[in-house]
Amino acid sequence: MSQPLQSINLVAPAFKGVNTEDSPLAQDPSFAEIADNAIIDKRGRLGARKGINVLTTDATELGSDRIHSIHYFYDSAGNNKLFSTGNNKILSGIGTLADETPAAYSITDNNWKIVNFNEGAYFFQRGYEPLVYTNALGAVTKMSSVAGASVSSAQYCHEALAAFGRLWCVGTATDNNTIYWSDLLIGSDWTGGSSGSINVEKAWPDGFDEVRALAAHNNSLIIFGRHSILVYGGANSPATMALTDTVAGLGCICRNSVQYIGTDVLFMSENGLRSLGRAIQEKALPISDLSRNIQSQLTALIANRAEPTASVYSPENSFYLITFPAENTTLCFDLRGRLENGAYRATVWPGSKFEAWERKPTDGTLYTGTTSGIGEYDTYLDEGESYRFKYVSPGLTFGDPSKTKFLKKIRPTIVGGGTETVFVKWSYDLDENYKSASFALGGDTSSIAFYNQDAEFNIAEFSGGTSITRKSINATSGGSIITVGIETEMNGSEVSIQEINVLALMGKTL
Repeated sequence: MSQPLQSINLVAPAFKGVNTEDSPLAQDPSFAEIADNAIIDKRGRLGARKGINVLTTDATELGSDRIHSIHYFYDSAGNNKLFSTGNNKILSGIGTLADETPAAYSITDNNWKIVNFNEGAYFFQRGYEPLVYTNALGAVTKMSSVAGASVSSAQYCHEALAAFGRLWCVGTATDNNTIYWSDLLIGSDWTGGSSGSINVEKAWPDGFDEVRALAAHNNSLIIFGRHSILVYGGANSPATMALTDTVAGLGCICRNSVQYIGTDVLFMSENGLRSLGRAIQEKALPISDLSRNIQSQLTALIANRAEPTASVYSPENSFYLITFPAENTTLCFDLRGRLENGAYRATVWPGSKFEAWERKPTDGTLYTGTTSGIGEYDTYLDEGESYRFKYVSPGLTFGDPSKTKFLKKIRPTIVGGGTETVFVKWSYDLDENYKSASFALGGDTSSIAFYNQDAEFNIAEFSGGTSITRKSINATSGGSIITVGIETEMNGSEVSIQEINVLALMGKTL
């Protein structure tokens, strides 16, 4: 008598994101071994990320360089301007990039920090005199040229913060421990009124450290070192603010990784993504690593990074993105909730063309910088080109890794898409040499890549204007561990994986 087929139903595969840290044999099938160029969509399905819709038509001023940073300036009168940096210039505009660099102001690096403060945009970079833009000035101007300005080389800083009615800056070519603050509501006056400074060199809990980033949280000035964190309370009156807390053994790798997410602050440490609230609560290296499911991959990116990172928080998409430009990799952390181990669900965007990020605060538009200029996170093409959306499951043992399984059918349910070709892949015993079959979304044909077998399928179904394609693929061969995957080239249409049903015949014990 023939044995019945055993079934594993992967409902919303990769709902928990990527997990490359745990053994593939012991993993919850809700994780993914690979989830490339993917997000967790609002219905909890693994779907393709959006792409880059290029908005710039004239990038002459960018030359052969890329956009390194983007900043959206706006004031209370409704004036706004999109600034960007690249090709050793201050640029503005979206469709056409215009050079805003002040005359006789020479730039040889593009690592600017730009902040909005009291109706103006302020530009800081280590070793350079700060720049100012206001609608009244009408142009990007050297700070020393602003009426009533009082500025020195002490403000030629790497990091800047607008908070508590002042500008703050730190990180000159020779001093990474003295923090300066401007006069109240006057961002160009650093010596008059209630301006001042503090040196935190003696305050670090682990001895020597240096300031990497600044943040404001709960009426406190947060000072991120490379290996520790200082918290100064009463920062609304900086002359009398005092050290109220320290966190040892945990710091920030890059000022650009710091993002406010409502009631908390996220930042990237040398060990992974961290929460400021949890770090202060636990006082030392937190147990709850928000990126623990991709720890090895992330720490390798951090250790090998050759350029500053770029990050953004998008409440509209409920994700935090951090890009490593030199490595052409973006990591996506879904912030809708944490998993049982305290981590955020993560996916990886390899080979991506994203270089810089900025969220437009008035409507949530996500601007991205590329070698083509300014783009928008939109559509499902990267600068008009396709990109690969890929899912690979963890090892599936059907509850008994000791028995041979003979894979019979794989039944994926794909939501959305146009006429993309989907590849269904499978392998045994963690072998990366996959057998595969392919079919066109919404089409009426299917082809098998190996063994010339015919696939069974029904036609696409439609619900609410979104196509749902269900296919039944005949699979072959056997082994003790089964891995299945779905891949497709994104060509302009949204695609998500609703479900994968895997059926196998159980064989003898090995």
